[in-house]
Amino acid sequence: MHLHRLQLRKSPLSPLLVLAALAFLAPRTAHAEARLLVEADSGKVLEAENATIPWYPASVTKMMTAYVTLKAVKDGKITLDTLFTVSPVAASQSPSKMGFKPGTQVTVDNALKMMLVKSANDMAVVLAEGVGGSIDGFSAMMNQTAQKLGMTQTSYVNPNGLPADGQITSARDLAILARAIIHDLPEYEYFVHIPSIRYGRRVTQNFNKLIGRYPGADGFKTGFICASGYNLVASATRDGKRLIAVVLGASSGTMRAVRAAQLLDRGFSGNGLAWIKPSLGTVDQLVPVDASPPNLRDDMCSGKRHRPASDEDEDSVASNASSPSSNGGESSTPFSVAGLQAPLQKPSELLAGSPAPSEPIPVYTGPTRTGAALIAAVAADADEQARQAHHGKHAHGRKLAARDTAKDGAAAAKPAGNHASAKGDASPKSAAVGDTPAGRPAKPKAAAKTADKPASKPPKSSSGEGKPAG
Repeated sequence: MHLHRLQLRKSPLSPLLVLAALAFLAPRTAHAEARLLVEADSGKVLEAENATIPWYPASVTKMMTAYVTLKAVKDGKITLDTLFTVSPVAASQSPSKMGFKPGTQVTVDNALKMMLVKSANDMAVVLAEGVGGSIDGFSAMMNQTAQKLGMTQTSYVNPNGLPADGQITSARDLAILARAIIHDLPEYEYFVHIPSIRYGRRVTQNFNKLIGRYPGADGFKTGFICASGYNLVASATRDGKRLIAVVLGASSGTMRAVRAAQLLDRGFSGNGLAWIKPSLGTVDQLVPVDASPPNLRDDMCSGKRHRPASDEDEDSVASNASSPSSNGGESSTPFSVAGLQAPLQKPSELLAGSPAPSEPIPVYTGPTRTGAALIAAVAADADEQARQAHHGKHAHGRKLAARDTAKDGAAAAKPAGNHASAKGDASPKSAAVGDTPAGRPAKPKAAAKTADKPASKPPKSSSGEGKPAG
């Protein structure tokens, strides 16, 4: 062993050999991830790790939903002003969603903005039903488009990426789709890098943490379900060079952004050791792997890490992910802005800050409006929000009052005078909410056959208990 070390020191290539050896021997994290970095114009692959392993896409599915919808706009089949109606199926989707009632109408333009910024699952279904007639019809259009683009590892069964066994893609295919959006739909590309939207009184920041924080960031989409981990397709442009980074299976919303920023930084800096790497060709030349997608549910959502199938990243998760103790081996490579380096600023430090100030894009229900009509529409949506919040608050108060009344009545129904012997007490337990099914008192203890009967039965639970407000 000492001889090998001596030989490495004497060799003129020893630094490179040591670097290669360390890279080979470095322990990989137990958490599965896929990463890919490509040039947007040429498709040249700059970095790839697990890039052709099948993966659950989660909400990055909405990139294809947007592509198919915007192709229909470009081909003249619909317009951005076309009105679509929220169906009961759309309204029933899991969060993240706008939460509009069935019958609400939204334009294609507003539905796209809500879907791509807030990752609204209900708006994805609205677009799917409006363009394809149904979820199944639109999914068929998505699959036909994927095959046409060369996304050979991709299949879709819904337009929003909610959990489904047949909803599969890969980092390779997502990079191909991102390039297609850039090249085929340049006039509509602004949809994928809107910093924030305002609906009524509510402002929603883009879940892609690179937007407004990473210099030159200009797309695309985030995604998360328990099985996939945190996914991100991101792009950035500097000095006329645009790169696309794909990160699948990161441990948090912040970490997926950190991983993407590291990839982009290395791509823009032009790694000095790039000449010793074998050429990886173009993204479409990457060889697919025939395997099942990894299921990260146990890592992502077991125990205290329970999360809904939503792309809304919790602040606590972001804070933990960006702390020095959990940066996942983050490189200390600083960001560069306009050719200048920001000393000692790691990606997590920059991404933990607030995004650059920007005016939220207003979104609203109903037909396209401008000027005073737009102001009135935004105000009407704000009033509707306030009304729903007021109604929900009162409904919650009524529910709590009904529960307390049931508890008080049950306590008053307990027979008096039996305090001497608990074992001999034959009175049924108070029918507190959640102890027994509504309206059915608890069974008396079998050992109390001779005990006095209670003077009155405990009241039944309120028939409205547990119903959702509204």
